[in-house]
Amino acid sequence: MAVRLLSYELSDLCLGKPALRSLSITSTVAEALEVLKTSGDSSVSVWSCDHKAKSDSASGFCEGDCRCVGKICMVDVICYLCKDEHLVSPLLALKEPVSVLLQKTPGIVLHVEPSCSLLEAIDLVLGGAQNLVVPIKTKLSNKRRQHQKPSPSVTIHKGREFCWLTQEDIIRFLLSSIGLFSPFPALSIDALGIISSEIHTIEYHSPASAAIGAISRALLDQTSVAVVDSEGTLIGEISPFTLACCDETVAAAIKTLSSGDLMAYIDCGGPPEDLVQVVSARLKQRNLSGMLEHLTMSMSFGGFSSSSSSSDEESTEAPVPRSLRHSRSMSYSARMVRRAEAIVCHPKSSLVAVMIQAISHRVNYVWVTEDDCSLVGIVTFSDMLKVFREHLEAIA
Repeated sequence: MAVRLLSYELSDLCLGKPALRSLSITSTVAEALEVLKTSGDSSVSVWSCDHKAKSDSASGFCEGDCRCVGKICMVDVICYLCKDEHLVSPLLALKEPVSVLLQKTPGIVLHVEPSCSLLEAIDLVLGGAQNLVVPIKTKLSNKRRQHQKPSPSVTIHKGREFCWLTQEDIIRFLLSSIGLFSPFPALSIDALGIISSEIHTIEYHSPASAAIGAISRALLDQTSVAVVDSEGTLIGEISPFTLACCDETVAAAIKTLSSGDLMAYIDCGGPPEDLVQVVSARLKQRNLSGMLEHLTMSMSFGGFSSSSSSSDEESTEAPVPRSLRHSRSMSYSARMVRRAEAIVCHPKSSLVAVMIQAISHRVNYVWVTEDDCSLVGIVTFSDMLKVFREHLEAIA
């Protein structure tokens, strides 16, 4: 029965999780950018540690008070560089402390004990937490601490490393026991009432810069920005999950291209050469020499793997390509191959089907469309967790 899930602790969900890579709160934005580019992680934890407390300098282990105060990802850097004053001098902006990137909303990252129950964890997530920082239970012996070479990017406090759990981890865990919740996972998302109409949208031909605020809010909501035509048909998306796979020079594209062209710019394989030329020309027109130089240097060092294009046109007002319009029979892989097409389902899709769809594409949401591709709304992991929470509460 599903009641057995109530006995699980977060330590059960942490099995096999890697130790968190960490960044000191005293680091610069440039140092954070370097970690994001070299670690392969979509985000990195930011820590504040009191090293004045007792520490073992020989082993590198901190015995003082260390706490994770937030997390950052490439999207935080991109949105930060989109500010006009930072486009003028991006190198100067990168020298600022990493604290300027941290979300101001409290409770996004929370410390919890390994003994925290699954139900308590779901409540914390529904309360706004995105990442739960959990100590890894394996405690290192003093002898092992003396001989183990510490990793400069891993925070160890009182001999313990940390991992973190996300909404995706909890959804994956629930999916592994989905049969215990029968029959409601087979019900449609429409019948369960979990389709949200509170969505971020922008029109295909609108300047991408008009979506900067929506991108920041989508990052906070762990959703995305839908790109629609004048009739409300879903064309694609500007997703933080896709932007996280790019580099910081995408800020230049956001400030100079239309939303439709930005989708092509961040699509898999790197930006088309003609769009790179458009971005460069417009940066030059606006006297944004600092970002232009940064973009040129990034391209010369292989920041993107640009694809060739036969078009010499600089116009960005091309009609919406029909090939980008979605049908429910199409399969997309936004996260795995860095595509700008949206992951979609139908209002009559079952909850379990949508769960599998989101997890397989490594996103926290799925867009909901009708047969004619008109946008109905969105289903998020948070919406799904509310349903499971109600069911678990009924059997508690």
